[in-house]
Amino acid sequence: MSNIMAVLFNGIAQLEYNRDTPLPDHQALYLDKMDQKMDQGIIVGDKTIKNPDISQRAHFVAGNLAHALLQENETVAASMCTYLATRFPELKQVKIDQAEDQLSIDLVFDEDYKGQVEVQFMH
Repeated sequence: MSNIMAVLFNGIAQLEYNRDTPLPDHQALYLDKMDQKMDQGIIVGDKTIKNPDISQRAHFVAGNLAHALLQENETVAASMCTYLATRFPELKQVKIDQAEDQLSIDLVFDEDYKGQVEVQFMH
């Protein structure tokens, strides 16, 4: 069983989080503040969810992760990845796919991330 959680965008790994690496105190504090803000409610589409449950929080953060990747905001993407990996220890992969203007996000709990394999082409 792997302690790696991976974020894939259109099938290509973007981020890998190793749960064996200790989380610095300042990052843990930031994640706690994220939880406190979500305790006050989250906005999903045009709906406000006043008391989001754990699943709603996971999807909300994964959506923010997807948008951070699209905007190439590495700092926010890393924070969202860290939140998901630490708050959902059984989460193995976040699969984000984009087709035209549609974005789909799949939280995978039952399939270990195997890593990317480099393919060498002969000349």
